[in-house]
Amino acid sequence: MPMRLDYTKIAPEGVKVLGGVYGYIMHSDLSPVLVDLVFLRVSQINNCAYCIDMHTRDLLKRGVSVEKLALVQAWKEGGNLFDLRERAALAWAESVTLVAQTGVPDSAYEVARAFFNERELVDLTIAISVMNTYNRMAISFRNTPQAVAEH
Repeated sequence: MPMRLDYTKIAPEGVKVLGGVYGYIMHSDLSPVLVDLVFLRVSQINNCAYCIDMHTRDLLKRGVSVEKLALVQAWKEGGNLFDLRERAALAWAESVTLVAQTGVPDSAYEVARAFFNERELVDLTIAISVMNTYNRMAISFRNTPQAVAEH
């Protein structure tokens, strides 16, 4: 699919603000691998090919195994490939991303709070929110995944 428009050129100030939020998250106390796993899962839920491709590549560069990447979508069945903190983050990411369906119930909050302090949980929720925004931008304006551009 051809790109509809290049929002980075049309609204560079807005894109810069989004980049600032992304930068804030990448400098938070959350591990970069955890953040990228959450970014990948949110992008899978939203079916954003551009972001799925990007975050899969980022995780590979960070040394995450192909086996683990292959099971991010089915992390609940991923056995010990995902530690308890990653499981809590992925569950929170799903509940927050699907907010219209889940309402982010108390049970989801309690699981997340068992593994993240208040600041980490706020930062994790900001990460989930900014990735949902990036997904909507990439999908709406048809950003081409690197894998597609290479072929």
